[in-house]
Amino acid sequence: MEAEPGEICTEIDSSESKILCCECGIAIVPNPANMCVGCLRTHVDITEGIPKQAVLQFCRNCERYLQPPSEWVQCSLESRELLAVCLKRLKGLKEVKLIDAGFIWTEPHSKRLKVKLTVQGEVLGGAVLQQIFVVEYTVNNQMCDDCHRTEAKDFWRCVVQIRQRSENKKTFYYLEQLILKHRVHENTLGIKPMHGGLDMYYANDSHARRMVDFLHTMLPVKTSTSKRLISHDIHSNSYNYKYTFAVDIVPVSKDSLVCLSKKMQQQLGSISALCLVSRVANTIHLIDPLSTQLAELNSTVYYRNPFEPICNPKSLQEYIVMNIEVIPDRNKPSFPGQGKISHKHLLCDVWLVKAAELGLNDNTIHTRSHLGHILKPSDTVLGYNLEDANINDDNFEKLDKTRVPDVIIVKKSYGDSSDRINSRRWKLKHIPDYSANMDTDTKEYHEFLDDLEEDPAYRQHVNIYKDPSKMIPVDTNDMDDPSIPRITLEEMLDDLALDDVDME
Repeated sequence: MEAEPGEICTEIDSSESKILCCECGIAIVPNPANMCVGCLRTHVDITEGIPKQAVLQFCRNCERYLQPPSEWVQCSLESRELLAVCLKRLKGLKEVKLIDAGFIWTEPHSKRLKVKLTVQGEVLGGAVLQQIFVVEYTVNNQMCDDCHRTEAKDFWRCVVQIRQRSENKKTFYYLEQLILKHRVHENTLGIKPMHGGLDMYYANDSHARRMVDFLHTMLPVKTSTSKRLISHDIHSNSYNYKYTFAVDIVPVSKDSLVCLSKKMQQQLGSISALCLVSRVANTIHLIDPLSTQLAELNSTVYYRNPFEPICNPKSLQEYIVMNIEVIPDRNKPSFPGQGKISHKHLLCDVWLVKAAELGLNDNTIHTRSHLGHILKPSDTVLGYNLEDANINDDNFEKLDKTRVPDVIIVKKSYGDSSDRINSRRWKLKHIPDYSANMDTDTKEYHEFLDDLEEDPAYRQHVNIYKDPSKMIPVDTNDMDDPSIPRITLEEMLDDLALDDVDME
C-alpha cells in the first residue's frame, strides 16, 4: 500500500542526513562551510576585531565613570549603567551581533572588571558562528572636570545669594527642610554662611536657575541677576562668565506683627492695619487678631508696597489669662473688612495679667484675641505689649491710638520648653553643609520645632522622622500632658538605617 504524502515527509524530516567535515572527517550537520565548529574556529575568529582588554576612567572624588566623550555618570558595581559604559568602550562590537553580556565577579578593590560576552557573526559561505569570550577592564583613576575645578579653587560658575533682613532664622530652618524634601541640593558644590543669609555655589547656571525657580515656588522672594566676565577668547569668540543670583526673602516671618498702609488694606479686602503673620509659604498669610479676617499676598504685591514688621517674636512677653468670654456670632463687632473670615479661630474677650506681675499687681489688661477656641483661664499666652513698645513705623504713627489694643496675643504657651524637648518623639534631618552653618541647638530652632507641632499646615512640606531613641506613646494617657500639640505617628517616616540591612 502506497504511503500518504504527509507520512513520507514526516519520515524524511525526522531523519537528518549528515556529511563529513572537510578538515577532521567527523560527521556533522551540513552547513555552508562544510566544517565542524572546532575546525571553523581554527580558521575564523569573529572576535578578532574586538579588544580583550580595555580601560575605564574613574573619579575617586565624586565616584563617577567617564562615558566618552566627556560625560561622567554615576554607576554602582555590576549595574546596568556600568555595563552600558563598558560596552561602549568596545570599538569592534558593531561588526557582530551581541547575544548576551554580564559581569564576572571580581574583588571590589581590585580595580579590575570582567565582562562575559556572547556574540554571533557570519563566516565562510554565510554560516553563523556563536562565540563566548571575556573582556577585562582596568579601572584607572582620573579626576573629572568638576572635581578638578574644585581642587583648583575655581570650581563655581554660579552663586545663589539668599538673604533675609530679619532678626530670626526660622525661615532658613524651614528652607532647609524644603530643600531636603524636594532634593534640590544634590548639585550644590558648597554652602557658605554670610551675614543675613547663605551663599550656595554651583558648577553651571542651569543648576543655579533650578534653585532660584524652586525658591520662587516655595517662598515669597525677589531675584536680581548679574554676571562678571572672567575671560574672553578672541580667536573662538567665546566668553567665560560668573553669574550671581541675588534672592531676597521678604523680611517677615511667622508670628511677626505688621502694620499695613491704607493702600495695602484696600487691596486685601479692607483688612485691619494691625495683622499677625500666621504663616510664610509661597504667599504671606495674614490674620487680623481682632476680627479673625484672613488675607494673603504674594511677593509681587508685597514688593509693590513693602512693609517691615513692627514687632518680632523675640519681643514676645508672657501673660496669664485671668478670664475669657467667647463672643457669639451675633455679637461680633462690625468691621469694614470684606475678606474671608477664619472658621478655625474663635473671637473672644480676654483679661490678662503679666506673668512677672502675677500676685503683685491686680490690674488686668483687656484685649480681644482670635484664640478663643484654645484659651481658658489660667493659661499662659505670649503677646506683644504695644502700650510700652517703642515702635518706629510711619503706618503705625498714623493709626488712632484709642483703637490700638494694649496687648495683641500671638499664641498659647504650652509649659516649659525643656519638657517639650524631652517629650518630643521625632526628629528632622539636616544638610551637612547647611547644618554646620546653622546652629540647631538654639531657642529659635526649638521654637521652629514647636511651630511644626502646633500648625499642621506649616509642616506639610517637611519630612518628619521617628526618633528610635525615644518611645512613642500609643495612648493619650501615656503622655505627660495630652493637651500639648503633638505630631501623630502616621505623619512620621521611618529613617533608613544601613545597620538594619543584611549585608551578606
